[in-house]
Amino acid sequence: MLKGGVIMDVVTAEEARIAEEAGAVAVMALERVPADIRRHGGVARMSDPDMITEIKKAVTIPVMAKARIGHFVEAQILEALGVDYIDESEVLTPADEVHHIRKSGFTVPFVCGCRDLGEALRRVAEGASMIRTKGEAGTGNVVEAVRHARAVQGAIRALANMDEDEIYAYAKEIRAPLDLVLETKRLGRLPVVNFAAGGVATPADAALMMQLGVDGVFVGSGIFKSGDPAKRARAIVQAVTHYKDPKKLAAVSAGLGEPMVGIDIRENGFVSYAQRSE
Repeated sequence: MLKGGVIMDVVTAEEARIAEEAGAVAVMALERVPADIRRHGGVARMSDPDMITEIKKAVTIPVMAKARIGHFVEAQILEALGVDYIDESEVLTPADEVHHIRKSGFTVPFVCGCRDLGEALRRVAEGASMIRTKGEAGTGNVVEAVRHARAVQGAIRALANMDEDEIYAYAKEIRAPLDLVLETKRLGRLPVVNFAAGGVATPADAALMMQLGVDGVFVGSGIFKSGDPAKRARAIVQAVTHYKDPKKLAAVSAGLGEPMVGIDIRENGFVSYAQRSE
């Protein structure tokens, strides 16, 4: 499922076409990229159906759209629109701070975020078909994506050395279904595709996440808030493909123009999207 690819946030049909031409495996249809959501504040909701439909008509690759956490009616609308994936996203303002959407009532696959193995497996238990790390979207700062990717991968490595009794106790500790914990141990990875998301702004960021063991990357504000979006989009796609080749990474990183302006998440008043709901 989209493994080894780049998924790009787009707000117009023209941006969607740029993303497809650059080699994106899918696009995420949004009215505002995360950087603008941070800047303008307020309540962030599902995108306008007309905008989603326009983007669907503009490209041949899969189109994703975001629903608020717990807002199953937004998800019902998105499924009716024929989107290819629904992202139950903390980037939008959560509608329910306790419950996520129960995905079993839908035929469209869901994407959900995680910060650790327990959170990932709880979302899979709800029916998520794809997981992404909860980086800090809209910041151009990859540190949280790295933190959460390492947390997931480290926990999976630790599973390999646990016996049956330890795994049973560990499943209770992380509040994850035992069968999914056992499957993760057997596979040596999550039972679904796992992409990195949040703060990926450069080809080097994308390659870093791939080398940390994810299956692909989401890129949002990092492309269309940069100086040359088309060139940067192509470069990030190439970086994901050639993430183990430093010479290729150096070549695709050259002459990209100004990157998006980054945000230091340690600043006072910073609002963390990654910590929304678990």
